[in-house]
Formats: sequence, C-alpha cells, structure tokens
Amino acid sequence: MNDPASAFNFTTFPGLETAQKLIESAIFYKRSPRYDLQKGRGKRLGCIFLNPSLRTRVSTQVAASNLGMESIVLNMDKEAWALEMEDGAIMNGNTVEHIADAGGVLGSYFDFLAIRSFPTLSDKEADMRDEVISKFISSTGKPVISLESALRHPLQSLADQVTINQNLPTGRKPKVVLTWAPHIKALPHAVANSFAEWTLGMDHDLTITHPEGYELDEEFTQGANIEYDQSKALEGADFVYVKNWSSFKNYGQTPRVIENWMLMESSFGKAKNAKVMHCLPVRRNVVLSDEILDGPRSLVQEQAANRVFAAQAVLSHMLDLSTGQK
Repeated sequence: MNDPASAFNFTTFPGLETAQKLIESAIFYKRSPRYDLQKGRGKRLGCIFLNPSLRTRVSTQVAASNLGMESIVLNMDKEAWALEMEDGAIMNGNTVEHIADAGGVLGSYFDFLAIRSFPTLSDKEADMRDEVISKFISSTGKPVISLESALRHPLQSLADQVTINQNLPTGRKPKVVLTWAPHIKALPHAVANSFAEWTLGMDHDLTITHPEGYELDEEFTQGANIEYDQSKALEGADFVYVKNWSSFKNYGQTPRVIENWMLMESSFGKAKNAKVMHCLPVRRNVVLSDEILDGPRSLVQEQAANRVFAAQAVLSHMLDLSTGQK
C-alpha cells in the first residue's frame, strides 16, 4: 500500500477501497471516454521512458488526451543525457547528468510525471530498492505514476483487474491462476509481482504455478497457493494469466526446464470455461499458442484496450487529489 507521505504517487497496490474506485472509474471511462474532456485542461503530463514501450506509452497518452491533458514523451534512453543515480558519485565516467538535477528540472516542467524503467536483473539490491523510480520520486517533487518499474507494473495490473471484473463468474469468488511460461531470455518479475499483489489485494483466490527454481519474492505471493504441477493448478480455473519471469533466488537466471509449460487448448481439459490473459507483447508459439491467442478463451486484446481506461482512471484520481477532491 502507498505510503501516506507519497499518497499522490501511483506505484503499487493502493489498498482495496481505492482499487475498487479506480476499477469503477475505468469502467465508467470505457463507456464514456471523453466525459471529462475538460478535467485536465491546463495540466501537463511528462512521460519519461528509459525502456521501450508500446501499450503503456500509447494508452497513457490517449488517456491524458481523453482528460484534456497535454502529454509530452521523452525517450530518455535515446534522447537525453546518460543519468547518474548514485548519491555522492564522482561523475568522471559515462554518466553526464545526475538524477537529482534532471528530476528537479522535469518536476518544474510538468504537473505529473510518469516513469518507465526496467530492472537490471543483475544488481538485485538496487532492483529491490526500485532505485530508478524512487530517485525520480524524491527529486521531482511532483506526483509520479509508475509505467513499470523494477518491481511492479501497477497500470497493467489495474487494467487486468478491470478485465477480470467485467468477466467475473456469477455468485462466487473467481479462481485465478498465474502460470509461468517459457521464453527465450530472462524477463523481469514486475508484471507477475504486480498481478499477484493486486489479485490478492482484491481478495480473489490466486494460485501461482511454475517450475522449481522460479519462485517469486514472497513479499508478493504470501496468501497465494503455490503449485508446481501446472495441470493441477489449472483445474477449475476461471482466469489463467500467462507470463514468463526469471529466477528470483538465483537472480535473473533461467534454470533449465524440461517439461512443456506452453499453454495449448489441450491444457484446459479440467478448466472448460477458463479465460486466458497476457500483458503483451507475446512470443507466439513460445509463450502461448496461436490457437489460444486467436481463440474464444483469449482476453488479451480486451486487456490491452483496457490499458487506456486504467490510465485514465488513475490520472483522473490524481487530478482530484491535486485539487483537494476525493
């Protein structure tokens, strides 16, 4: 849950009450995207990308436009000076500008900042501190939205919960399964961490399934059922969220997996009505089969569309907070 001292920052699960309000707001904006077209008039959003993006970048800009906000994108990894993050650094190497200076400048240009920065997957301590986004928060003095950090991807998770909400089974708590999937390289933990955090925070029944050696940080999985047999985990599932991640214990490594963990239609013999989710981008026929992605189980495109309205709900909420509304 957000620290009260940084309540204007959207970087993690905000608590059940606020999460429910954001989901309701996103669903409202999905029906009426331009209802609040004047709400953000005169406000400026800075979208700062240190890593690539498709859905996150475009959906956030569209969301800002739907609220009448101006958004400016800076691809800092390509268009700005190399940043130094270390306090007290002697900057006689490759870095040109300190985050304390760059953050302060950006804070003076924008009303809100949205930051995207991936983990190193090599420096576990720095990644666990969520160093980059934390440095931006401390240096800008403006409300910050995480567009994915070393640890979490809250805008994706909000869109995921909107998608689940609109496809809930009637009269009971849904069974949600987060399953590891194969990939050709080591990937971050942020999406899996955040999805687990939000799903548990929303009081859904969550099972996480993965091969031995791919356990996530227990900070995010406490309260979930952990199952190493994928077929057993899928039994009776309502939603199956598919995602690759690297090892947390052997940080950033990819222990060998012999079994086939890619989901196919034959995987759902005991989960006839399960819907399948993925955050995209997805490597077809490596992570998920074409028959799943293009078939009736897939909620993947719906999730992607909901990214706009999740971002719009968060921006609207932050605009309310900035003017003293609740």
